[in-house]
Amino acid sequence: MVYVIGIVGFILGFLLGQYFLLKLLKGKTKEDLLYNRRLKWIYGPMNWGVAILTCYIFVKSYSLYFPS
Repeated sequence: MVYVIGIVGFILGFLLGQYFLLKLLKGKTKEDLLYNRRLKWIYGPMNWGVAILTCYIFVKSYSLYFPS
């Protein structure tokens, strides 16, 4: 069951990361998004980091409230 919680947490975290990117990159131009490599290295791993952190929080919460 912990695998299901981890997968759900990862998917929800990925969606949360996409929402953060939507808000943070709202004022950027298309050219800036396509050609600025600095933006790719800052905001690219951020989405994966949010997904992994949310997965970790879900799994730890599950093991705290539903110990086996």
